Amino acid sequence: MRVGLQIPDFTWPGGPARIATDLAEVARTADAVGFDRIAVMDHVFQIRGVGPAEHDMLEAYTTLGFLAAHTSRARLLTLVTGAVYRSPGLLAKIVTTLDVLSGGRAELGIGAAWNEEEARGLGLPFPPVAERFEHLEDTLRICLRMWSEDDGPYEGTRHRLERTLNSPQALSKPHPPIMIGGGGEKKTLRFVARYAQACNLFPGPEVEHKLDVLRAHCEAEGRDYDEIEKTCYVPFDPGEKGERTGEIVDTLGRLAGLGFDSALGYVSDVWKIAPLEVVGRDVIPAVADF
Repeated sequence: MRVGLQIPDFTWPGGPARIATDLAEVARTADAVGFDRIAVMDHVFQIRGVGPAEHDMLEAYTTLGFLAAHTSRARLLTLVTGAVYRSPGLLAKIVTTLDVLSGGRAELGIGAAWNEEEARGLGLPFPPVAERFEHLEDTLRICLRMWSEDDGPYEGTRHRLERTLNSPQALSKPHPPIMIGGGGEKKTLRFVARYAQACNLFPGPEVEHKLDVLRAHCEAEGRDYDEIEKTCYVPFDPGEKGERTGEIVDTLGRLAGLGFDSALGYVSDVWKIAPLEVVGRDVIPAVADF
């Protein structure tokens, strides 16, 4: 079982003037203590459940470029990119650039987007849900085309590109891994089976059923279910003195028993650094063989 860090909030005690310094220390520490991935959200307003919209939120790919410069091992991704927020060709170029500059550590985390408030607020595209899934599938196909040797034109349902040239190419081979977030049974999990190397689900009473649905889609698509990495979103709150690390290990053990390979989540008070170190010391080694 691999453990990844997601950083969902940048409203830290030092304020905007210290975000860069604090984030660099968070990234270096997470990289050093064994977190497999470092992820940020692709939002421009803070989301409900984390804080008010006015809380500090950094643009995702600018932030990942910054994280690339302060890490050497962890893979870097969004959890997850809203497919309609950037044109697909530009998104492929952005992720390729991140991959090249990080030494082959980029992943494409992607979904159909859901936050209408922020999209309307900043004038970002936000078509009806059926159209968003059409954009998502076009984006997946365009990224895979641009990460191939074929630089010819592309004509899809929502996007048309005259030349899918991508130079330099990504260092990751055959291409940066694709993680699709969400548990939609008709489209999202079908897209995982058809296009992705990983999925990300939320834990809950239906999570076993979601895996069964994914397995069925893999059978329909002729895809090996076992080659898809199953990741799950799990918050990590080790407690002030590490008194809750046993609970985290137990939770990850249960998820491993269901077939999950990785867990990603936020670490409480990550800016304090010590909680990261506790997870690195008491959780990551304990679950490595799950």
